[in-house]
Amino acid sequence: MIYPIRYFGDPILRKTASPVKQFNDELDTLAQNMLKTMYEANGVGLAAPQIGLSKRLFVALELGPMAEDEDTEVKAENEELSTEEKRQRWGVIAEHVMVNPKITSREGVQYGQDGCLSVPGLFVENMKRDQLITVRYQDITGQQHELNAEGHFAHVIQHELDHLNGVLFFDRLPEAEKRSFLDEHRSELAEIQREAKALLKQLKKEPAAAKVR
Repeated sequence: MIYPIRYFGDPILRKTASPVKQFNDELDTLAQNMLKTMYEANGVGLAAPQIGLSKRLFVALELGPMAEDEDTEVKAENEELSTEEKRQRWGVIAEHVMVNPKITSREGVQYGQDGCLSVPGLFVENMKRDQLITVRYQDITGQQHELNAEGHFAHVIQHELDHLNGVLFFDRLPEAEKRSFLDEHRSELAEIQREAKALLKQLKKEPAAAKVR
């Protein structure tokens, strides 16, 4: 199943997500569908609030060094590729499903392009993120894991974890830069908000069985 992605302006993107407490086949199905939705949207990560589910869960791709040099959304835009073709072209090393994640250590600084499937078409070129992180999380069975990440993958994890706390990428900018970003993209953001409202209206009309649970 491919889920519709929620856009900037949807209230769920500003909520702090609730911990996942049930680990079952339904959670596994949700994670697999989130991966499918992420690939369909040409993203490298997707958090549950972005599909309208306020749960502490996200999926993220770990890419090879060559693929990290290109922005995946831009690189794959308008390309009619299968999921397997995208995996190969993007240099996917691993697909991660992180439930109830928490960063336990941070080190160093990096700067890189940041954008979001929920704010389509807008990017910040030099977003400040931690270079090295350790993240503790559960898998879909509830088993605990600890993972060290650096560079691009660490950036992706921090971006997706922000979603679980109601934070969007431009919120991380220094205040003056944030105001400048919002002013510069005022018309685009207004259009995205209109699309968000239209999607919410459409979803309210759909049968309950078709919605994410």
